[in-house]
Amino acid sequence: MRRHSHLLTSLILVIVACSHAPPPQTATVVQQGTRVDPGYSINAAELRRDLFIFADDSFRGRETGTADAQRAAAFLARRVQQLGLEPAGDSLYMQRVPLVRQTFGRATQFTVSLAGGRAQTLRLGGDVAPVISLGEDMPEPRRSADGDLVFVGYGPIDDAEAAELTRFDLAGRVIVALHGAPAKATKEHAKRLLSQQALGARIGHLMAFRPSAIVLLMAGAAVEQYDQLSPELLRSVALEGHAGVASDTTRQLPMLLLGVAKQGSPLLPTGWPNDAAPQQLGKQLSAHIEIDRVPFTGYNVAAVVRGHDPRLNKTYLAYGAHYDHIGVIHTDGRRSGRRAAVDSIANGADDDGSGSVALLAIAQQMMIYRPRRSVLFVWHVGEEKGMLGSAYFTSHPTVPIDSIVTQFNADMIGRNESNSVALIGPRAAPNYQSWRLGMIVDSVNRAYPTPLHIERASDDPDDPEHIYQRSDHYNYAKKGIPIIFFTSGLHADYHRVTDEASKIDYDKLARVSRLMLEAGLAVANRSSRPTSEMLTESISSRQP
Repeated sequence: MRRHSHLLTSLILVIVACSHAPPPQTATVVQQGTRVDPGYSINAAELRRDLFIFADDSFRGRETGTADAQRAAAFLARRVQQLGLEPAGDSLYMQRVPLVRQTFGRATQFTVSLAGGRAQTLRLGGDVAPVISLGEDMPEPRRSADGDLVFVGYGPIDDAEAAELTRFDLAGRVIVALHGAPAKATKEHAKRLLSQQALGARIGHLMAFRPSAIVLLMAGAAVEQYDQLSPELLRSVALEGHAGVASDTTRQLPMLLLGVAKQGSPLLPTGWPNDAAPQQLGKQLSAHIEIDRVPFTGYNVAAVVRGHDPRLNKTYLAYGAHYDHIGVIHTDGRRSGRRAAVDSIANGADDDGSGSVALLAIAQQMMIYRPRRSVLFVWHVGEEKGMLGSAYFTSHPTVPIDSIVTQFNADMIGRNESNSVALIGPRAAPNYQSWRLGMIVDSVNRAYPTPLHIERASDDPDDPEHIYQRSDHYNYAKKGIPIIFFTSGLHADYHRVTDEASKIDYDKLARVSRLMLEAGLAVANRSSRPTSEMLTESISSRQP
């Protein structure tokens, strides 16, 4: 799952024997004459075997733009070929995605002018990391900035806090703010101040002052957010043709830099952390960013199980997952007083190795059941770089986009409570376009002897974490396609090197995968599309 910014050797086969795994629990579902046989279903042992391969160190975190991601794509393509699926890319099972690697050029420099004519250069990555894009359809921040440094303490997250800063003349200045929670904050207040919503609020309120630049320094527990964000910021990727080509004369947003609050930093008051009062620092920042762009090709992996009904098999139920992750994380353990981690590879077992291997298991079963409609499987590249693979597929589909009747997206489905899964889309998607689809999935789940508990808090247009907008289904939904996003939600190992295959709940992963399979069979065997038509009665009677 992508962190919301508004922001990659040989294959080692690890076979894990699980001969004594309990028999899978499967509901008997009948749709248009197709019965799911409890003797043929997805089992935890096969998922475990595949994920210990896919989330192994040999793939080095599968970061988009590296050979590691290409090896991961090749692994998936070989597997679907072995299963007998039809190729659905533009080059057999691969869809070529034109991408651009964006790196910082030699002219990139950040200099703080000190008293007595002295100057101190800030290290790229070690001290600050520039945000060069705020996402699709958003203006770009400036690439050059100069101005007096003004420290504003913990940046404002509401209008009242922002109003307190009006005593400073911040227009054209360089604002330095902390992101985190003061030591005196209560646990609940600290959680709020450390949230991504607070991060976005701080940036938004500070931009309203029209500064030349904003420097947001992570403090305390927020330092780990910098560790997680910096690989994406320092090794960014864009779709070819979408990379910024504007000049600074047309860029209206201030330069945005993220960093880590460290005692003695020239960006902070001399007495920090004891002195955190808003104040002018009597220093100036001069900053310039140069971006070098190198084109390369990434790959979506796409395959089809052809439906058996000649009237319906040119339409598709689509399953999606992203196979990329964030690669190798380089951190400085001294920065936050922690010892440097020995393991630097973020294997992404849950994010999104769990969804990737679930799709392999579902594809194997779909080859057995062969529903009326065809079933399209797409493993997307570049989700962690801004949902690039799904953006490209939905704008350059290898099947007609209007032939896709539904998209099921699996992203992080193997952790947290063993009997719970979130279904996002029925309420969060606009115009109730996914409402009927949600009813179908719910009805399949209720048929189980022990149904999964459906978590619905994140299925809300006003969800403060904007989970609905943070994975590949979002690009399909923007095309008007009904979607369901299956996820177990975030956890303590999200975007960390500790997201390992050994921590996955494989029984849960199997149960969620079977729900996706059987709900998919229900959709793929229907004569009609799961549209939002004729839902007036259902919508009016829904629970708040």
